Amino acid sequence: MSARRGLGARWRRRRPLRTRLAVAAAAAVALVAVGVCAAAFFVIRFKLYQQLDQNLAQSATLTVQQHRDEGPGVMAGECRFLGAPACSQIVPADSADDPAKPYLLPVSGATREVAAGRRAPYYASFTLPGGRPGRMYTTTFGDGEAVQVALRADIAERGVRQAATLLAAVGGAGVLLSAVGGYWVSRTGLAPITRLTATAERIAATRDARHRIELPPGREGDDGRQDEVTRLAATFNTMLAELEESVAARRRLVADASHELRTPLTALRTNAELLAKADRLTAAQRERAAGALGRQLREVTGLVNDLIELAREEEPQPLLEEVRLAPLAAHAVDAARGHWPAVPFTLQVAPEAADLSVPGVPARLSRLLTNLLDNAAKFSPPGAPVELSLTLRELTVRDHGPGIAEEDLPHVFDRFYRAEKARALPGSGLGLAMARQIAHAHGAELTAERAPGGGALFRLALPTS
Repeated sequence: MSARRGLGARWRRRRPLRTRLAVAAAAAVALVAVGVCAAAFFVIRFKLYQQLDQNLAQSATLTVQQHRDEGPGVMAGECRFLGAPACSQIVPADSADDPAKPYLLPVSGATREVAAGRRAPYYASFTLPGGRPGRMYTTTFGDGEAVQVALRADIAERGVRQAATLLAAVGGAGVLLSAVGGYWVSRTGLAPITRLTATAERIAATRDARHRIELPPGREGDDGRQDEVTRLAATFNTMLAELEESVAARRRLVADASHELRTPLTALRTNAELLAKADRLTAAQRERAAGALGRQLREVTGLVNDLIELAREEEPQPLLEEVRLAPLAAHAVDAARGHWPAVPFTLQVAPEAADLSVPGVPARLSRLLTNLLDNAAKFSPPGAPVELSLTLRELTVRDHGPGIAEEDLPHVFDRFYRAEKARALPGSGLGLAMARQIAHAHGAELTAERAPGGGALFRLALPTS
């Protein structure tokens, strides 16, 4: 048994899913068809013989009524003809009481037991003297006697054979149709999976994530009436769209980073080559070149660090802790005052938010606030304040500069995006992109809008516990 199971398991492993599904569907339908035909055959056979047995019981009752006073012997012997009445005979319990004339129907020990009252009446099939099939009923006739009646069973036998032939043909046709149906089910049912496999193989070969699986018409966006395979294909298409966007974003990041690094690296090389000829420069020229080289090194270092930070998709969970926002905001404002001495910074904390804390990474949240304050200070006119406000629900940073143009609002958080007014200002265009990424990593939402009365307003919606 284990060897047969192992052979079957090896056969299943070596066959494709389509073949296994077709065989399983065909076998299930064929089993049902064969089972229905077999059940129908036994029902027909039972009904034919039941009708014959009812005729025999009626004939036995008639014989008892007509020959009540007669002794053992053959009463009627016409059952050798197909359309003749039933032949009948009376059999005593003791063989010593048998008549001299032989019986027409077979007499057995069971017949004697019925006559003696030791056995219930019964039906039996036998062969008539002419070789014809017959059906016999044995029941009690009186005290110590039994009556046997018989009819030819040709019609019942012929009906059984015809039913068997017809049902065998129907069963064979059912098996054939089940094979065709199983193939059709496997082909149509696995068509989306076949397309999915082909698409995955094409993407693996070409590394092009723009390919999609064709879905049945009218199914897009109707998740409630999609079957499982169609939902799988739709989910795979969604995954491909995300993969395509991820690949495109990676290419844009590499291209933008390369573009942003080209200028400072060129300047670094120029100043480094200039300092290599320091013996030909005056002290003032050497000092200016060294200062420019230091500034450019800091700029490149900051740009590289920003790129590394942006490459992180999520915050490390083990570093999370409860961070109080009011002291963190005060520290960020103090640091901004030292970095932008010409810009006045104000901090307003609502009384109910004095002890507000959120789970997060303190250094990352501090970087978020620093980026927002630096961005606001960069666009603030001399003497115009930068306002930071904290409430239970949000943290806002507002400046009183030129504000954000309508065409720039959808792009202020894009990597390396710099509005036309900001292209002459220092920076790489990564600060706001990094701020939004940090906000998302902490379950918050960072948005930008035009402040009433002028300037830009950045709103950090805090996560609700």
